[in-house]
Amino acid sequence: MDRIHKVAILGAGTMGARIAAHFANAGVPSYLLDIVPRDADNPIRNRVAAAGLEAAQKSQPAALFEQSGADLITVGNFEDDLKRLAEVDWIIEAVVENLDIKRDLLRKVETVRRPGTITTTNTSGLPVAEIAEGFPIDFRRCWFGTHFFNPPRYMRLLEVIPTPETDRALVDAVSRFADVRLGKGVVLAKDTPNFIANRIGTFCVLNVMRLMQDLDLTIEEVDALTGPAVGWPKSATFRTIDLVGLDVLGHVVSNMGKIEGQERSLPGFFRQMLERKWLGDKTKAGFYKKAKTADGHEERLAIDWKTLEYHPRRKAQFSSLEMAKNIEDIGPRLRMLLGLAGDTASRGDKTSSFLWAALCDLWNYSANHIPEVADSIVDVDRALRLGFNWELGPFELWDAVGVNSTLTRMKSEGREVALNAEKLLASGKSLWYADAPETPSGRLFWHFPSQDYAPVAVPPGVWSVAVAKKARAVVKRNAGASLVDLGDGVACIEFHSKMNSLGTDIVSLISQTLRPRGAGDAFDAFVIANDAPNFSVGANLMLLLMSIQEQEWDDVDLAIRQFQAMTQAIKFSPKPVVVAPFGMTLGGGAEITLHGASRQPHAELYIGLVEVGVGLLPAGGGLKEFVLRAVDSAKKLREGSRGASGGPSDSVELLEAMKQAFETVATGKVSTSALEARRLGFLTDRDLVTMNRDRLLSDAKTRALELVRAGYVPPVARTKIPAPGENILATLKLGVHLLGQGGHITEYEVKLGNKIAEVLCGGNVTPGTPISEEQILDLEREAFKSLCGEAKTQERIQHTLKTGKPLRN
Repeated sequence: MDRIHKVAILGAGTMGARIAAHFANAGVPSYLLDIVPRDADNPIRNRVAAAGLEAAQKSQPAALFEQSGADLITVGNFEDDLKRLAEVDWIIEAVVENLDIKRDLLRKVETVRRPGTITTTNTSGLPVAEIAEGFPIDFRRCWFGTHFFNPPRYMRLLEVIPTPETDRALVDAVSRFADVRLGKGVVLAKDTPNFIANRIGTFCVLNVMRLMQDLDLTIEEVDALTGPAVGWPKSATFRTIDLVGLDVLGHVVSNMGKIEGQERSLPGFFRQMLERKWLGDKTKAGFYKKAKTADGHEERLAIDWKTLEYHPRRKAQFSSLEMAKNIEDIGPRLRMLLGLAGDTASRGDKTSSFLWAALCDLWNYSANHIPEVADSIVDVDRALRLGFNWELGPFELWDAVGVNSTLTRMKSEGREVALNAEKLLASGKSLWYADAPETPSGRLFWHFPSQDYAPVAVPPGVWSVAVAKKARAVVKRNAGASLVDLGDGVACIEFHSKMNSLGTDIVSLISQTLRPRGAGDAFDAFVIANDAPNFSVGANLMLLLMSIQEQEWDDVDLAIRQFQAMTQAIKFSPKPVVVAPFGMTLGGGAEITLHGASRQPHAELYIGLVEVGVGLLPAGGGLKEFVLRAVDSAKKLREGSRGASGGPSDSVELLEAMKQAFETVATGKVSTSALEARRLGFLTDRDLVTMNRDRLLSDAKTRALELVRAGYVPPVARTKIPAPGENILATLKLGVHLLGQGGHITEYEVKLGNKIAEVLCGGNVTPGTPISEEQILDLEREAFKSLCGEAKTQERIQHTLKTGKPLRN
């Protein structure tokens, strides 16, 4: 990993430019090169590469953590700048999927690269060995495939495809670098057309299209059946194709047609869409498109695959799918949908018929293509999970539904069954995976060559709370949280409520763990982390609304006091508490993060104090912590400047710091990355960022142990904070007033902004008046309670609970 300090990406198209952007996210400088334009009217020789970088900078979702990352990317062209390849440690070819074009470019590369320089291709399916066939031995030794998925920042899969001549030490170096620095889940694939994910994923898509035609289903119905119901993304089948591009899928399918003895082709309606250049989002028309209604509103239209005419998108009407939404676990949910849960009456309906055929074909196809595309079921499952955001890979999904029961039914229906599946049952086993608490991964997989179970290998540092719970004790547990022994004197406080919303269960477990003579006495340090998609979406609004509607104001007051006591217990714990936030970390989740002794965030951190969206303000110490950060940063700036005038509470530095803090809270600003979270004040310069989500728990534990070994001393509650006071309060209120006058915010949002400003400034007091942390908490609590009694706040809470979206009233 230490050998890769600078890279070059050849080809500044959609993939090449976004790969360069993700290297920039990791702090790695790169050259982004492309052809010299032949347009005589525009002599700028780097125009193609510059346009690619500009497109990446403007892309949505954002390719860069922050726009400043583009400074690490130097654009150039193949004629003037290939000599710069001698400076880099890794060259990635990402030009058009044409074998001759790739080989012609790489011949030029071979003349300028330093011997031993890693050189890889981002081809999505061309034979990797064939691209470098006939090149010098040093080139071939350093040559292999590195297939990134689009968009590279968000799609975690990196398929690494070595050739028989590739130096495995270089494969290991790139795999380690991609894992730790780029945050990738690395899967070794065979040099076969489309590798693993695209090979199986494309089969699945083509099969879904066939079944749609056979069962006379609509585009909307298929997307309803192939989304979250089966653990696949909301974009399902056809919306995903629109995002990727119909032309891209067409190219991948053409690669499958080259496989000997296998005929895979696109249906007629798809080929007609290609001919009409209806390629999806890039051409603003695909299986779906947006259109304006007569009254000027925007609506999404769906295509009729029989007529190729568009119509307003219709919601699929499947009663079984509606019932399935109430079943959280994917195994029981699918068994119900497939008619495997005891009631077989549903087997004849369209839902069951479609899903049964689609999943049987997926399972058998996957099992039949090991070891052709991969050495193990683990590689197949990881590729599909990471490459397409599936909840479970094919074999994991098969286990969840039941291998024995599905094979029995397949045979009774006369379906072909994969030989590898037959061998599994013949061995007396009925699961592809088995638990193994004593192994680093916590599980075993069925190993075809040995016809026995073998440990699932994971790189050192890859860990999860689920694995830790298998191997070690759960010390304490309630419905919303658990205290898990991580070993070495460190315990993990894990949230596991719905969406990790913060209710009394989580608050009480944290408080009981951290109090003297509490459940945490046996440990030296704590980590707050979990395995869910998001760290926490904030407080449980339903519980709050119920108390408000019942006018149980004492209960509201008590709940706020308990939450504040919990965050203060985190901050002033004599034992360090490291918070490991990731994904959505909102409201109370952000307040928990702010109070940690240290933070170990994942790079994809979307953190914000968003209470204003429901007509409230942060009351768990979030405003208090922003006041402290503003006061301390202003003091640091003043001490670093010479000849500054003004007192500590009326300085320009403090005004600017307070304005930023106010804007962040009053607008409910949410970071788009950990880097932006640091700029917004949620993280400090000392908080290190983890790029790979799978390493977050291990990194957080390591940080906790570092604090223990350094002789951690907790902070002391501050009692003499110089209040920003009335002058800054007046400035903030003037800004709020002007926004209201200009029609940018509502009258009620003016009121909310003023409340937030009053708490942040320590009240309408003389600048510099000493105030304590406890006093600011009191201001938070009283302002929060007063807003709870407002009808417009209650309307906002109800609207958010009903729609999941904020209301501006």
